[in-house]
Amino acid sequence: MKIFNPLILFFCCAFLACNEPENNEDKTKDINRNAGLETAIAVTHLDSTHDVITTTYKPWVNGANAKTITHLDTISSLGFGPINTKDKDGNEKTVVAQKDYEIFITVK
Repeated sequence: MKIFNPLILFFCCAFLACNEPENNEDKTKDINRNAGLETAIAVTHLDSTHDVITTTYKPWVNGANAKTITHLDTISSLGFGPINTKDKDGNEKTVVAQKDYEIFITVK
């Protein structure tokens, strides 16, 4: 089972997945803990036919975490397919592994 660090997954998908030139003006290094909503999304492989989406929300009010809300949803797996990877010597190879979902977030 492959487990993703939710923050790494969020930043990779939200900021690096787009094809536009990197624009750092909207990236944040700190969460506004006085009036912010922290969100983490992770997808893990449950088995060969199912994945689990874990969504965690942390509303911050006046410097304190008011509550932590976690939702778990089971979805269909994307199956297996060829994935390009590198071994420890830096040689590229194509292996068959479970496909991963791409996550796109729209903020209004």
